[in-house]
Order: sequence, then structure tokens, then C-alpha cells
Amino acid sequence: MTAPPQAPPRGVPEADAAASSKLTGLLLMAAGVSAISALLYGYDTGIISGALLQIARQFHTGTGVEQIIASSILLGAVIGALSCSRLSERWGRHRTMLLVSAIFIIGALACSVAPTTWALSLSRVVLGFAVGGATQTIPMYVAELAPPKRRGQLVLTFQVGIGVGIVVSTIIGASQHFSWRLSLGMAAVPATLMLILMLRLPESPRWLVKRDDHDGARKVLERIRRPGVDVSAELQDIVEVEDLEREAGVNRGWHGLRQRWVRPALIAGCGIAVFTQLSGIEMIIYYAPTILTKNHFSTSAALRVSVGLGVTYLVMMIVGLSIVDHVGRRRLTLTMIPGAAIALAVLGVLFISGNTSHKTIGLIIVCLILFMLFNAGGLQLMGWLTGSEIYPLAVRGAGTSAQAATLWTTNLVITLSLLSILGRIGAGPTMWLYAAFNVAAWLFIWRRMPELTGRSLEQIEGQLHRGRFRPRDFKHQKAEPAAPSTAGPA
Repeated sequence: MTAPPQAPPRGVPEADAAASSKLTGLLLMAAGVSAISALLYGYDTGIISGALLQIARQFHTGTGVEQIIASSILLGAVIGALSCSRLSERWGRHRTMLLVSAIFIIGALACSVAPTTWALSLSRVVLGFAVGGATQTIPMYVAELAPPKRRGQLVLTFQVGIGVGIVVSTIIGASQHFSWRLSLGMAAVPATLMLILMLRLPESPRWLVKRDDHDGARKVLERIRRPGVDVSAELQDIVEVEDLEREAGVNRGWHGLRQRWVRPALIAGCGIAVFTQLSGIEMIIYYAPTILTKNHFSTSAALRVSVGLGVTYLVMMIVGLSIVDHVGRRRLTLTMIPGAAIALAVLGVLFISGNTSHKTIGLIIVCLILFMLFNAGGLQLMGWLTGSEIYPLAVRGAGTSAQAATLWTTNLVITLSLLSILGRIGAGPTMWLYAAFNVAAWLFIWRRMPELTGRSLEQIEGQLHRGRFRPRDFKHQKAEPAAPSTAGPA
């Protein structure tokens, strides 16, 4: 096996690093595109829960058909996440995102005019392709544009957008004032705005360097950094990493993910993707009304709780965006996960003991809100953020694709199996099961996930090159601006 390159990047001079961390109009526009695509993700996956009530009445569907309609978007998301990996490497991030924007529009309109349930399911698969493609490409694109000190905030606009989409979909679903065709078709409006904004954005400078277009990469960096900032050092870091990989014969794309030195990033990224879903977030967002109505809650009360959970998710996404680059990804997540586990454990006790009467309704709601607060403000922040920054440039498209596909596959399995699990073992043991998953997530992050806050993408890649990617290996590494390193091979 060819050894990975060992020389780390030099880092940007401190004065230029500080200046380049200031946001420009193009960076804000990229963050806006990220937020809109994520809004479509949250809205398109969440709106079907309320729409199914009307679809069932119109088409006289059974439970099986309803599950197919609901989960078809997840199947499309897996396909989209895998397919857009090759597209983003071959066509570039920018053109792939233009395609994703167009498919968002087509999928939303196709859903709104679907004449049968099967046509609706197929339209949801098309829409899912855009959802999966967006989650694979857009966080990676924003991370490759962002300065290191603002990367967390910019990438997490994606998470905030998901929260907005969930809140909007729960409010529309709870109101029942819109026909299902209109509620599904309305997604074409933000998708059109996303397409218009994408036409004004540049290609990723890192993808241009991979294509040997150094002049194009320099022009993009000069456009997205503050006027007067010398981008030479930043560009040189990107070029050096690319040159070292070529000299060492580093494999690219999916084949490159099998390399031993890349494996720690793949394990950490895909592991986090699995645990973001196994933490219970999908159970609470998708099935909280079902669980509550089966435990003495009225339908209206259950829907109001669902809206409250969506608002809590959004608020914690905004809080997380504002503090993640100051507190640190790893530290924030390890602090928040225990709260989510305890909230689920208490819910399990309440459901198993039968204490779900009117006297304990308030306590159940508090536990649900606390779970959402700790989960959304911790583990959920890690899902798309780490995928956008953890993988080396040569395999970044394939790595983000593998991580997104892992997340969507886990989501699909949970969606198709959760109601069966609830029926077999009951709500209480199910809560305990997901509390145990949170404990496992804490242990995984503590052992596997280093603190990446403040590190440039090239610094992170340098640690992988040297085989030093455990949390302890990052403790004494200086964050951006970086000092020259004399470290040799591990």
C-alpha cells in the first residue's frame, strides 16, 4: 500500500487568517443556499405526516401504502447521496447543486399533481434524490468555501434550515387548513429561490485545484475573502496537499476510502451519522403524536406538543450555531448527550409504570422538550458538520456520500421498524433502548471523535496523513493560524 504524504500544510499567516474569517456577501449567500436546501429537507420529510391524513381519506389507503408513501423519500435520499458523490467530483460542487435545485422543483410539483398513490410514491423518490444529494454536496461545498474560524457557523446554517423546515411542516400539518397537494407543492417556491441564488455562486476553490485550475481557485478565494486579503498562503496550503497526494499516489473517490490512513475519518463520520439517528430524534419528530395519543393525550394536544418540539429543535440549532465555534464540537456534544439519555430514561419509567395520566402529562411534555433541547443542541449538530470537514480532499466527495447514505439508510430502517418495535415491547422499553443508544453515542464520540474546532481542512487532513487522529492527538495541536510542524510519520 502506498504511504500517505507526511508533510503538513504551513497554515495561513495570523493577520490574514483574522481578516479572512470575516464574512463576505458571497459566503452569506452560500450560507443562505445551505439554509434553503435544509429547509426543503426538513419540510419535505416532515410535511407528509400531516398530509397522510388527507391522502388516506382521498385514496382510501391502508397502513402499508401509507408507510411506502412516507418512506419513499428516504429511499430516494439514499440514491441521491450515493449518486451525487460521483457527480460532485466529475461536474464540480456548483453544477451538482444546480441539478439538485432543479430536481427539488420537479419533485415538489410532481408530488402535488400525482394522480395515484403509486405516482405519489415515485414522485417522493425523485424528491428524495434531491434531499440526499443536497445533504451530500451542500455542507461539503460550504465547508470548502468557509474560513476555518467560521466554518462551524456557516455549515450549521444547514442544521438551522432543517429546524425551520420541521417547524413549518408541523404547523401546516397541525392546522389542516391546506390541501395535501398544495402543502406538498409549496416546496417548489423555496427550491426556485435556491436555484436563482446558486447561479450567482462560484465553484469550490478546492475542487478547482483538484482540476489544476489554480488561477480559477485564486479568483474564487479573492471573491469570497475580504478585499485586500492576500489569499496566496491559503491557496498554497490547498495546492501543497493536492500535490503531496498526487506524489504519494493517493487513491481517490470510493476506492480511496479503503486506504488505512483514511479509515479513522470514515469510522468517525459514519459512526456519528448512525448515532444521530439512533439517538431518538426521528422517533420523537415522526412518531411523538402517535405515542402520545396512545397514552391518553388528545389528538390536538399531541399535535401542539409536536409543534413545540419542532420549535425547540430550531431554537437549539440557532444556539448551537452561535456557540459551536467557541465551545467546540466535541466538548458541546459530550456535555449535551447525557441530558438526552436521562430524559428518555425518565420517559421510559413513566410509560412502564403506567404514570401517563393527566397528573403526569406536564412531566411527560417536559421530558420530551428536554430531550429535544439536549439532542438538538448537541449530537444533531455533529451530523452534517463533521461530514463536511473530516475527509481528505482526494476522497471528500465519496466520504460525505458514504456518511450521508449511512445516515439516510439508518433513518429508513428506523422509520420502517419503529412502530413494530413499539407494538412489540411498548413505549417504555423503547425509550430505554434509545437512552442506551445515547450512552453508546457518548462513548463513541469520547473515544473516536477529535476536537476539530478552529482547524483548517488542511490541518485536519495532515493529522490523518500522520496517523494521529485520536482525540488525544489534537489536544496540544494549535488551531488556525497554524505553526509549521516537524512531526514525522506515526
